[in-house]
Amino acid sequence: MLGRLVHSADFERLRATRPWSRSAHFAVHHLGVCPKRAGKPAPELLPCELSTSPAQQVLQPVDELPDAHWLGTVLPKRLARRAVTRNLLRRLIRAAVQGHLQDLPPGLWVVRLRAPFAREAFPSAGSDALRQLARAELDRLFGGSPA
Repeated sequence: MLGRLVHSADFERLRATRPWSRSAHFAVHHLGVCPKRAGKPAPELLPCELSTSPAQQVLQPVDELPDAHWLGTVLPKRLARRAVTRNLLRRLIRAAVQGHLQDLPPGLWVVRLRAPFAREAFPSAGSDALRQLARAELDRLFGGSPA
């Protein structure tokens, strides 16, 4: 399961850690914990459906399963000016993590763009050359070619 990080507190916790791996353009941060559930109360005791007994049942939210992965991306506009490029990189990051999911430890993951791609080398915002370079770099970050 690959969830999405949405709370700024999770991003801040991950940014405070040392990078798990780093390349020329990307940095990957990892924490082996579950995301914070800001504004959500603890799960309540819910009665069993279709039962006449007073037994109570505790339902564990799907987000708190111990073997889950949550992914967040940080693609600053100052490093990737074009929205087409940011969306392309976001899709490539998600595909790279999906491809290596069985090899990655569970927890919180953030992939952030740390250096811009040379605009002169990639005149098209969604060029095949940019796609191939970013895909190869992301595969190296997550441990070789996907299985």
